[in-house]
Amino acid sequence: MDYSSILLVTVAVLFIGVAKAGFGGGLGMLTTPLTVLAFSKLGKNPAYAIGVLLPLLCAGDAFSLWHYWGKWRKENLTYLLPGTVVGIIIGVQLIDHFTPRGVNLAIGIIAVLFVVFQLTKEKIFGWEGAFAPNHRIGVPCGLGMGVISSFAHGAGPVAALFLFPQRLPKQTYVATNILVFFWVNWLKMPFFVVDQAMVPLPLFVKHSLINADTLWMSLKLFPLVPVGVWLGVWCNRRFSEKNFVRAVLVFLFLTGLQLIFNFDLAKLFH
Repeated sequence: MDYSSILLVTVAVLFIGVAKAGFGGGLGMLTTPLTVLAFSKLGKNPAYAIGVLLPLLCAGDAFSLWHYWGKWRKENLTYLLPGTVVGIIIGVQLIDHFTPRGVNLAIGIIAVLFVVFQLTKEKIFGWEGAFAPNHRIGVPCGLGMGVISSFAHGAGPVAALFLFPQRLPKQTYVATNILVFFWVNWLKMPFFVVDQAMVPLPLFVKHSLINADTLWMSLKLFPLVPVGVWLGVWCNRRFSEKNFVRAVLVFLFLTGLQLIFNFDLAKLFH
């Protein structure tokens, strides 16, 4: 890997922990676009990057949960997970029908829409009182989370649509977000590991997204995850969330545009 790819993937993996433990996970949307960009420079398709990321995301969830243990609202799982399971099955099928360019385009659009959502969510939800979670809203939100998370690891905006209107205290919101994605990511794991050669069912992908090659790369990047979690906890306590979020949204927006229009923003790192 050249130094620009190393820099991109290092920032991406560090951001797993920074986003989860620091600011509730949503800003982790930056992770997938950066990782896809880094590995595309090596001729790897987006599915490779997605496979590398899932074990790291599971590790980031585990480390982050330890810092926020017991501060979550676990009843949110009962509203979101039924739809999430169905969404994951649907999302996994979509992976086989996307070209590498199509996956890049989808991830880029999700990234840009997430920025728009982050900039407008206060106005969208500002007029409402606290939202009481329920299955009527939770099941379709869970369905959307499962679909988007399966092929882009980018379900943060959909989770925020369900959690943000509840007006949870900051630490409760972060902890609940971590708990939800801990389950979402582990529910995805069997569908990423098992393929149709192992189990001849259309529920699974044709070729495993997690294999010996992606696992070896995940293992090499793993030490960055607890470092990122520690940085996230530190940032949560010491930095202005508003300024931090602004900087991340700018970077995420540019990365999304790169994936949509195929500009060579990576030259900035040369």
